[in-house]
Amino acid sequence: MAMQVDATRIPELQQVVSSALAQARAAGASAADADASVQQGLTVTVRMGEVDTIEHHRDRGMAVTVYFGFRKGSASTADLRPEAVTQTVAKACTIARYTASDDCAGLADAGAMAQVFPDLDLDHPWDIDAEQAVELARECEAAGLAVDARLTNSEGASLSTHRGVRVYGNTHGFLAGQPSTSHSLSCALLAQSGAEMQRDYWYSVARHHADLQDGPALGRRAAERALARLGAQRLGTRRAPVLFSPQMARGLYGHFIGAIRGASQYRRASFLLDAAGEQVFPAFLHLQERPYLPRALASSAYDSEGVATRDRELVRAGVLDGYVLGSYSARKLGLKTTGNAGGVHNLLVNAPAASTDFAGLLRQMGSGLYVTEMMGQGVNGVTGDYSRGASGFWVENGAIAYPVHEITIAGNLREMYRGIVALGTDVDTQGGIRCGSVLLEGMTIAGE
Repeated sequence: MAMQVDATRIPELQQVVSSALAQARAAGASAADADASVQQGLTVTVRMGEVDTIEHHRDRGMAVTVYFGFRKGSASTADLRPEAVTQTVAKACTIARYTASDDCAGLADAGAMAQVFPDLDLDHPWDIDAEQAVELARECEAAGLAVDARLTNSEGASLSTHRGVRVYGNTHGFLAGQPSTSHSLSCALLAQSGAEMQRDYWYSVARHHADLQDGPALGRRAAERALARLGAQRLGTRRAPVLFSPQMARGLYGHFIGAIRGASQYRRASFLLDAAGEQVFPAFLHLQERPYLPRALASSAYDSEGVATRDRELVRAGVLDGYVLGSYSARKLGLKTTGNAGGVHNLLVNAPAASTDFAGLLRQMGSGLYVTEMMGQGVNGVTGDYSRGASGFWVENGAIAYPVHEITIAGNLREMYRGIVALGTDVDTQGGIRCGSVLLEGMTIAGE
């Protein structure tokens, strides 16, 4: 097979999926679903002006799941030839015959399948070769290094471009596919003053390469961030307000989504167990799911089970409206799927009654910690206990005073969510969760 990756591959992938489903039925499966994909990409990394790596990615694959009543079997292959598809279906059927029956197993309900497939503007291939990509990465890094003589070293600048086509189908008759792209540029630089060395980075991600931040400007942003960290101090242990940058705030909402996922709920392993209908956030905060945003990184007309996605108010005036469910977890909880098999589709965080620009957040905080980077994985999804290494800046009288590092911030996520006092208008759209900075009334900061 030629490894061309564009919409012309959809009929071929539909044939692969349809064949797998037909063979599963012929083998006695009561239901089945399958997805097939082809992908290709290019990643280059330049360090100190020299080419570090050039990687060409080419991938293809098919996965099939079969159901014999309530018994389930899955298998996958990286070979899309008919004989490989046949063998993969046979393996899935064999596995299903030996698995235990689970009365929540099965496809999502037929009536929930997507019927409408709007053009979400997700496919924007970048006609760029390795030499051009290297030159763009080199320009990005060089612009950053040129900002100041104290920028003595680099972890490199990387440019990546990816395009894929995926088709999903099931024995309800659902069969759909779409091509999509993603492109990124990043740069990480090291600043040195005497024996001290500090590192920082910046990045840009987009569906369309024209939406990426200009390379030299991105390099300069990485440089400014690294320079700003020189002279970093440690803090004595205290309790103080904490302001999370948009990139760090995204993780706070990610922990929230993890806690309201169906799997966390039915396993009774969530600090927000049975919290639907509860006041989780302040009344000024709203969380909305918007799957149909053009060019957005998490847009889709259907989830990984073919269920139609929909606009949804996940948190209204601080109150949790419901959970994030696929069909299996929904059945375990006695509920209906929310079209979230595979995750959320563009979570928007807003607080029209309590949003201000970054300077306004600093003034509102007065004195406290502004967090720009975190390390470690000290988050307990069952208890909500939160403790992570952090670095950023100490703020005095509403202005950044000096950089800080080698500290730990700690709290409990339930209390942290209720303790949000304001959100920033500096919304970062480079991810599936779109949010601005978040100001919390207080956390424990441990340092010296």
